[in-house]
Amino acid sequence: MSEPVFVFDVHLDLSMNALEWNRDQRWTQERIRRSEGHMKDRVDRGRNTVCFPEMRRGRVGLCVATQIGRHSGYFHRLPGWASPEQAWAQTQGQLAWYHEMIEAGEMVQIRNRKELDAHLAVWSKTPAEDGTAYVVESRKQPAKPPIGFMLSLEGADSIVTLKHLERSYESGLRALGPAHYGPGVYAHGTDATGPLPAKGKELLKEMERLGIILDVTHLCDECFWDALDIYNGPLWASHQNCRTLAPWNRQFADDQIKAVIERGGVLGMAFDAIMMVPGWTHLKSKPSDFQLKIERICEHIDHICQLAGNAKHVGIGTDLDGGYGNEQTPMDMDSIADLQKLPDLLRGRGYSQADIEGIMSQNFIGFLRRVWE
Repeated sequence: MSEPVFVFDVHLDLSMNALEWNRDQRWTQERIRRSEGHMKDRVDRGRNTVCFPEMRRGRVGLCVATQIGRHSGYFHRLPGWASPEQAWAQTQGQLAWYHEMIEAGEMVQIRNRKELDAHLAVWSKTPAEDGTAYVVESRKQPAKPPIGFMLSLEGADSIVTLKHLERSYESGLRALGPAHYGPGVYAHGTDATGPLPAKGKELLKEMERLGIILDVTHLCDECFWDALDIYNGPLWASHQNCRTLAPWNRQFADDQIKAVIERGGVLGMAFDAIMMVPGWTHLKSKPSDFQLKIERICEHIDHICQLAGNAKHVGIGTDLDGGYGNEQTPMDMDSIADLQKLPDLLRGRGYSQADIEGIMSQNFIGFLRRVWE
């Protein structure tokens, strides 16, 4: 394997794993897995791929970290909170966890270009890991270097009023995806249909005023096109693969990918098997059924590059541990650190070093620098 490349992962549900799955992200991967060995509440118990030591080992020094809190009304078929106020409280608990990780020296929040450049300078002076994991047990011995995170909200159901959006911006929220799965308060998402509601149009206008990046991931097709008509600010797709290679409305069709490209956006490649191959059956299929390996994501990358005519509009948005573990990742991906296998795979397909660094981090970093000028 060649020299490790810096990675910017534009979608990680870190706080959800910490608070809902009760995983201390400071622990080693082995320790988390062993602690869950007796648990039977979820199929992904003992199968996590993400934790701070593995992120550092894989030089994932920067990420977009999420808050998420769905509102599911009376007799709603999807899980969620009974009111937007409860969903808001959930996201504020997640924000409190990020603040605790900052206090512990584990993370640093990125809200503007100055903070971004300062953080990147720290990592540029940090040598690659030798494979020995950090073991952090107290605040007296914080792990170094800190992992930078930009705050994003996945699904806007928890935004009780537009004043709550402004409060979120003041807390560092810099990107927002209006929808998640199913119908939502502000937009309709994966496996749902329908136009953008009036509240969604108001949300987009306020996002544009505040300078919050629109994450078009998860928007149903109709809401996607409505959003692009209304919102004139910066947009990206944090974790969004290609429908032509993995047919399902969760992925984007070619005209949607082209629309993101035309708006100067970048699409992050997700490593969820259900988004990588056709015909995956949730809770039944296994990666071995498809002989699925990391190489498969290169096909999605190639497809976007062909549509763009260059390699400047694709990046990394793994969505690892986004409600699944290594039972639903490529067979050769046991940890987020295995992202370091991707550069050699891309090099074998003829990508230049500049292209590879762009895909691994610089395309999304360049996007933020332009937005935050």
